[in-house]
Amino acid sequence: MITAKKVTKEYSAKRALDAVDLCIPKGSIYGLLGPNGAGKTSFIRIMNQITAPDDGAVYFGAELLRPSDIARIGYLPEERGLYKKMKVGEQVLYLARLKGLTTSEAKSKAKEWFERLEMTGWWDKKVEDLSKGMAQKVQFVTTVLHEPELLIFDEPFTGFDPINTNLIKNEIKRLNENGATVIFSTHRMESVEEICDHIGLIDNGKVMIEGNLLEIRKHYKDGTFAFTTRTSITDWGEHEVLSQKEDPMGYRTILKAVAFPKDLVISLSQKEALVAFEEVLPTVNDIFIEIVKNGPKPWNHE
Repeated sequence: MITAKKVTKEYSAKRALDAVDLCIPKGSIYGLLGPNGAGKTSFIRIMNQITAPDDGAVYFGAELLRPSDIARIGYLPEERGLYKKMKVGEQVLYLARLKGLTTSEAKSKAKEWFERLEMTGWWDKKVEDLSKGMAQKVQFVTTVLHEPELLIFDEPFTGFDPINTNLIKNEIKRLNENGATVIFSTHRMESVEEICDHIGLIDNGKVMIEGNLLEIRKHYKDGTFAFTTRTSITDWGEHEVLSQKEDPMGYRTILKAVAFPKDLVISLSQKEALVAFEEVLPTVNDIFIEIVKNGPKPWNHE
C-alpha cells in the first residue's frame, strides 16, 4: 500500500528521516514504532502531504503519492483538531464534505457510526462541552467516515477508558477486515502486540527493523521456555529457572535453556508430570527496548 524509498527529511540542522526504506503491505495493520523524536511523525506528515521529502520518494500502491490520494487516506493525528465552537454534527459534516462526500452521504454514514460508537444524542452538542474521550470518538468518526483505503492512527487511544479503548480496537480490526490498510503509531506496546501483524521501528531517523511481527518475535527469541507441571518440580538440571508460581493448571516454571530442552520434555512426559509446554517469545516491548539500547540483531540469511 505504501512504499518509501530512501526518504530523507531535514529540519535546520536535524535530519529527521535518513534514507528511510519502508514497505507497508496492503491489507495489513502496521505498527509504526520508535521513541520520541525518532522520525515517526515526520514520516506520517509526508504520507499525508503536509510536508514533502527533501529526497527519496513515497509510493501509494504502484504510483508516486499524489495530492489526489489524500481523499483515499484517513488520518487521526496525535494532536487533535476539532473546532470547539462548532456542534458535533456540523463538525462531522464539514470534515466529510472536505473528503468529497455529499451532505446526504455524510449524514447517512454519520448516523451509522454514531449508533456503532454509542454517540446518539451528541449531534447538537458543542465540541467544547465534550469530555476528552467523547471528543476523541468524534475525531475517530471524522477519520473513517469517507471509508478510506488507508487509515493512519497516531496514538488513537489517548483519553479513552478501557471500555472505549476496546470498542475502538474492535472497530479498527473490523475496518481492516473490510479491506482498509491501517498504520498504527503508539507508545502502548501491548496494543501493538494485540492488533498489529507487521511493524517498523524507527530510531534517530533510521529504520532499525521492519517486517512480519511474528517473524521478528521469533528472530529475537532467547531460549526462554514455559513448563506447566502437575506438581512443583525443584530439579531442572542445568537450566536456569527464571520464575515459578502456582496457577489453575498446576505449577508454571519459566526457564532459560541453551538449546531446545528436548530431553526435559520427554522426561516430564514419561513421568506424566507435564501439563503444557511452550517456547516464550519476547514481547514487542522487550524487542523495542533491546533495539533502542543496542541496535538491531543481525539476521541469519542461511
